[in-house]
Amino acid sequence: MKRSNEPIFWSLFGAGGMLSALVAPILIFITGIIAPIGLWMPGQALAYSRVLGFAQHWLGKLMLMAVISLFLFHAVHRIYHGLHDIGVHAGTAARVAAYGSALLGTLISAYLLIVAGLR
Repeated sequence: MKRSNEPIFWSLFGAGGMLSALVAPILIFITGIIAPIGLWMPGQALAYSRVLGFAQHWLGKLMLMAVISLFLFHAVHRIYHGLHDIGVHAGTAARVAAYGSALLGTLISAYLLIVAGLR
């Protein structure tokens, strides 16, 4: 039996789906509704200096990296298999392009998060 790399992509898809189901709504709620209105949090809670400080801390970088990376892999997996479901049967090149774009986005975000800590 031929070995498959599908479990790797399905695990990234599952982790990204779980994270997007649990974290994305609260991120949208906090940054899109609560912070601009000023309910339940100080007005400067999401000030640039505070968010930059979060992005410069190693734990903040790790959290941001997980959210960005897993969201990207989840989205790419859904798009790739959604195309297959509607009859667009792309080959290996499309798979490499799709998952390669998620990997590229992950690497770019990792680079930017590393640079965010340097002054």
